[in-house]
Amino acid sequence: MNTPDILTALTGADDASLFALADETRRRVFGKAVYIRAIVEFSNVCDKHCRYCGLRADNRRLNRYRMRADDILAAADAAVAEGAGTVVLQSGDDFSYSAELVGELIREIKERHDVAVTLSLGDRSLDEYVYWRACGADRCLMKLETTDRHLYKQLRRGEDFGARLHRVEELRRMGYEIGSGVIAGLPGTTPMDALRDILFLTDLGLDMIAVGPFVPNPDTPLSGMTPGSVDLSFRMTALLRILNPEANIPATSALDALRPGSRALALTRGCNVLMPSLTPADYRGDYTIYPGKNAGSTEGAASLAPARKAIEENGFVPSASKGFSPRRSHVR
Repeated sequence: MNTPDILTALTGADDASLFALADETRRRVFGKAVYIRAIVEFSNVCDKHCRYCGLRADNRRLNRYRMRADDILAAADAAVAEGAGTVVLQSGDDFSYSAELVGELIREIKERHDVAVTLSLGDRSLDEYVYWRACGADRCLMKLETTDRHLYKQLRRGEDFGARLHRVEELRRMGYEIGSGVIAGLPGTTPMDALRDILFLTDLGLDMIAVGPFVPNPDTPLSGMTPGSVDLSFRMTALLRILNPEANIPATSALDALRPGSRALALTRGCNVLMPSLTPADYRGDYTIYPGKNAGSTEGAASLAPARKAIEENGFVPSASKGFSPRRSHVR
């Protein structure tokens, strides 16, 4: 697809054809398999001040928590017992967990189970990420949220886009499988911004690419802004699938936060990964990056059953595979 084709598709000129091509591309590479990656959100403490995120340090209304190591491991055990092939250790930028403790968690999970371990821990030092790779971590998620350098600096309170991008490249050199992505429909953005995001992410050659619509959080400076478009998010992920056939592309929880049922629908439009929360119920509801982040899973025991049901109802097969990208840009 050329640039004018992409821009035309972003306006919704022919969604039926776009989604059909994305689905065909996805099935050609991944068949009917949908990888399940279980997220353990072990801390909602964060030292960042991102204007869109409910975990921001300035949010005094949030009930903060930190899970103990034993509880993190128990949640990982439960995720594997439920059929997850990947355990994602996720938190805010919380430096109270030492590099050694995180390393111990990685080693213990890998010793107990034949699974991939993904880290989503933010701007920890590169030396720490080298150490965690040596402990057995397989993947890193390092979201960009926008590829517009000025908007990035504005949304992340003065932080430098170049530094974030450098971190992505360094993690790749360490041998991690790399995931990144953007937020669709951030305030003030246009289809041209979405086009630039798509082209930039494609040029990065990522192993995983995530796009979810902007969901305003009432406890942030962007509380009164218009939500992003679910349809735009569908179009962006479909285009990214066509341009990146071998990348893993998740159907994000932000879709359901704005339009229930959209995450499952995204599986028919190019997505091949679901990442449900397996955080214990006592904490799940407080991991509120945006309202509805863990919608439908904030009561009772954590379970992957709803994810498996959504996969099967849309004609796909839940996979317990580790689900590495066929791009093989990392070192296993």
